[in-house]
Amino acid sequence: MRGIIKTSLFVLVCLIWAACSSTKGLKPGQILYTGAEVKINPDSTHKIDSQKDVKTALLSRARPKPNKSLLGIKFKLWVYNTVGEPKKPKGLKHWLRTKFGEPPVLLSQVKLQYNNDVMTSFLISQGYLQSLVTGDTVVTGKKAKAVYTANTGNRYKINSISFPEDTTGIARIVNQHKENTLIKKGDFYDLDVYKNERIRIDNDLKEEGYFYFSPDYLIIQVDSTIGKSLVDIRVRVKTIAPDAGLKPYTIKNINIYPNYTLRRDSVLRRLKPLQYNDFNIYDNRNTFKPRVFDRLVFFKKGEIYNRTDHNQSLNRMVNIGAFQDVRAEFLPLDSFKNDELDLNIYLTPLKKNSLSFSVTGTSKSNNFVGSEVRITQTTRNLFRGAEQLDVSVSGGFETQTGGGVDQNLNSYSLTGEAKLTFPRFIVPFYKPSSTTAFIPKTVTSLSYQLLNRNSYYRLNSFKGQFGYNWKENQYKEHNFNPISLNYVTSGILAADTAKLYNENPGLKTTLEPQLIIGSTYNFTYTNQMEESRRNNLYFNGGIETGGNVWGLFVKKNADGGRSLFNTNLTQFVRLETDLRDYYKITRNLIWASRLNLGYGYAYGGSTSLPFTRQFFAGGSNDVRAFPARTLGPGTYKNNATTALADQGGDIKIMLNTELRFKLVSILYGALFADAGNIWLRKEDVGRPAGPGVAATPGRPGSGFKLSNALDELGVGTGAGLRVDAKILVVRLDVAFPVRKPYLAPGERWVFDEVSFGNKEWRRDNLVYNIGIGYPF
Repeated sequence: MRGIIKTSLFVLVCLIWAACSSTKGLKPGQILYTGAEVKINPDSTHKIDSQKDVKTALLSRARPKPNKSLLGIKFKLWVYNTVGEPKKPKGLKHWLRTKFGEPPVLLSQVKLQYNNDVMTSFLISQGYLQSLVTGDTVVTGKKAKAVYTANTGNRYKINSISFPEDTTGIARIVNQHKENTLIKKGDFYDLDVYKNERIRIDNDLKEEGYFYFSPDYLIIQVDSTIGKSLVDIRVRVKTIAPDAGLKPYTIKNINIYPNYTLRRDSVLRRLKPLQYNDFNIYDNRNTFKPRVFDRLVFFKKGEIYNRTDHNQSLNRMVNIGAFQDVRAEFLPLDSFKNDELDLNIYLTPLKKNSLSFSVTGTSKSNNFVGSEVRITQTTRNLFRGAEQLDVSVSGGFETQTGGGVDQNLNSYSLTGEAKLTFPRFIVPFYKPSSTTAFIPKTVTSLSYQLLNRNSYYRLNSFKGQFGYNWKENQYKEHNFNPISLNYVTSGILAADTAKLYNENPGLKTTLEPQLIIGSTYNFTYTNQMEESRRNNLYFNGGIETGGNVWGLFVKKNADGGRSLFNTNLTQFVRLETDLRDYYKITRNLIWASRLNLGYGYAYGGSTSLPFTRQFFAGGSNDVRAFPARTLGPGTYKNNATTALADQGGDIKIMLNTELRFKLVSILYGALFADAGNIWLRKEDVGRPAGPGVAATPGRPGSGFKLSNALDELGVGTGAGLRVDAKILVVRLDVAFPVRKPYLAPGERWVFDEVSFGNKEWRRDNLVYNIGIGYPF
């Protein structure tokens, strides 16, 4: 206790000393500026609307900013003063002073009148048209602050709004869309709304061919003389607007240069173009098939220019992944004397062949960490239709670092994959069209993976898929694979096979040959790209079926299941949803939550999902207080010394919540709580011994009962550190369980047993998770 008191007193003395030393480096006559204070209508008892927010906005506009502080201590200024003036413009002292120090902000740097004008201008823009801000300084010893007094007056509201009365040209279009105006009667005067209204009208005009119109050609007149703190708004076109901006334009010639470079510019322009539909294609190398541009360019000859076609054409040409440079040029004919535009599209293709090499660190949910080497050969524009072929070979080595299971479980893998992507839908007997800004894709892939689990078993996986990927818009994405084939074989490497099976119930089923022929569909919605939103959502939902169609044509075998090519045909339906919410409490404080639900129904000769399609619980991206893949199913727990972390289930419920906050620079912290478990749809009762077949134990408590589900959730909590360098996130999470579902019903809550000072407790309960990327 005495040691704690001494340490606390020492820290307190240091803080006081650091606070007092903030002015020791000042020269005679210099005064340290400590910040600004804002008072709103101090002589009135009436508070304005959102007074706290207005005060915060005014304070943010005060310049300069005072020296940064933490808990009232200006540490950067203290470092600056303590280090002192370096003798050379390099060396340790110079580095400490410039990187970690901060020179004092002086009162002489404060420009009161400038800040008065800026704050007054802001209040006027918010509708306080009679506002006035005055500033003064208060000096105490060697420190001073600025005090700004804002007398706002009443906030003005909109009484009426009128648009141009003409019924032709621009006025007709403006009036046609005036019901969409952002300026509403009864709303407060707001300058930002008026600016956005001009942009809205400009967008409407761009859709009607007014290519050279600009928001600056509009003027919004405000009459504040009508009294009662009301204003009348009039929207007008400026009389000085140029003629080119006041007429609509049509597209005349569409010239496409698919293999353009500056060096070949003069040669290409002298070529005789290939006439294809409405396009003039200048390319003597036939780089792309002409029909490719039907899907990329939305403009038609003779139609009125519109911004939608302009943006969608550019987006498609960029997103197709075949060009390194895209440029669209609209040129008026006869220097604005008529109303026609020539469209020139300049496209510079990417290299046809490229080879990439990558070495990556891996961290998986089963506590395997390691590295992978990948070589990828990319061939673009394979059939002159902007197709892309990616052939990759990769090899990796992983080792399991923790989790209370076999710590010597190493794994190596070898993977080969070929993926061919077509930038269009390929559907037999049908040619679907897409008019969005996003390129629909048809993707075919073949892959093989060899996975060797040290001295236990080996898996060979052959996979083939044919499917489609498309986006409705920037928020919604679909993936549909009508054909998905996966064939898995295995081999036992363990010397004592009977012991391995006996201590790992369910492993024998896992290692049986599996043939999965089915379809998959996934839907994703996210608005995470909108960083200005306070609340962001992510949702992914998927369904997978296996053996449903093929099962109609294959006869049942003796076990009641169906087989194809002497391999059991797995029949199942699998559903999974993943919902995430990210709420920004402040700029550097985010509350992230996730709900993950999964359900699988196996039928035919199967009682549970195939191993490669099962759900798992525990690990660095799951319920972090439990070792990876060791939680569940249900209340079952495998305590064998050679237990493998491969406990799967047919049903999953998982909830995560995490408070993320910035500590310093790229270092972030987190406090989290997780809850979840998996279950088998039917309890695993094991297999009795038979002729030539050894008995396999069951997993008591593994079955799912809705009434017991909440009581069987594993719960854990913990804290973590994350190094977020944007391009790479490395994290360390430390968690411990507070509820263990495999204990007796009255003993599952173990929070009262938490004892960080007990070495044995830490060894048995603390779980360290090293991960790459955020858990969700």
